Amino acid sequence: MNFSDIHQIPAKTIISSRIPDDNGWFGSSYNMNIYKGCSHGCIYCDSRSECYQIQDFDTVKPKENALSVIDADLCKKRKSGIIITGSMSDPYNPLEKELELTKGALKLIAKHGFGSVILTKSDLVLRDIELLKEIQKNAPAVVNITITCADDELCAKIERHVCPSSARFKALEKLSNAGIPCGVLLMPILPFINDTEENISAIVRKTAQSGAKWLSVYPVFGVTLRQNQREHFFARLDEFFPGVSELYAKTFGNSYSCESPDSERLWEIFKRECKNAGLLYSMEKIVALIKINYTNEQITLI
Repeated sequence: MNFSDIHQIPAKTIISSRIPDDNGWFGSSYNMNIYKGCSHGCIYCDSRSECYQIQDFDTVKPKENALSVIDADLCKKRKSGIIITGSMSDPYNPLEKELELTKGALKLIAKHGFGSVILTKSDLVLRDIELLKEIQKNAPAVVNITITCADDELCAKIERHVCPSSARFKALEKLSNAGIPCGVLLMPILPFINDTEENISAIVRKTAQSGAKWLSVYPVFGVTLRQNQREHFFARLDEFFPGVSELYAKTFGNSYSCESPDSERLWEIFKRECKNAGLLYSMEKIVALIKINYTNEQITLI
């Protein structure tokens, strides 16, 4: 694929300023987004919101000269740390298979002795297992895969252009077998759609069977809606779940946070199932596990 045929976004920097006290998500110190936009077609995506000013959101656009910018950014950092990627745009979108910008970034992260936390919905991450092992020699390297539906048929309606949940569970198993710590991002949970005891329990069970170490829910069992994202979400609800948008309007009005009416009960079920399966769900304990081999501190995961 020729870069000249792709719309690229100018970027003076790609690695963010240091997060105080390494207090980012999953203990991250820096944030990195190599691409803008996303073609996964998830009906709920918050990154579609107007406040992020991403034009033509469904078209993935790489940042210009991304690898040279990342290399320069890393050279300037006075302290190493963990770089999280995937918070705004999936680093393993379809373009990545050809452009290999995420792969190149991981090579640079390993070269400079930084760690990596990956957030993705794609099993393409399996391509880079050996690079993650290389990073692990000096710093943490972990993968979080978003899974919101245990059932592939429901997944196909909510996350339309990405590999099914069953393929993501298989990816977790392969990562775990390769010695890459991994877990599931169980978010968002959509009221009146996937906020059921059966769905939550099945995801916990399949996560444990895959060999993953944790599940993360943030901040509650629900979804956030704002600006044009709400309009897009409601249109997709009308397409795939007739009548549900009216339930949202009646239940939540124009609220930003749309928490499942069954959230408290689901949270108790989730905690019980995680404890029974030996899975972590507290971010503090997940971070402790991620860093356990890279600190001199005494850490308990009990």
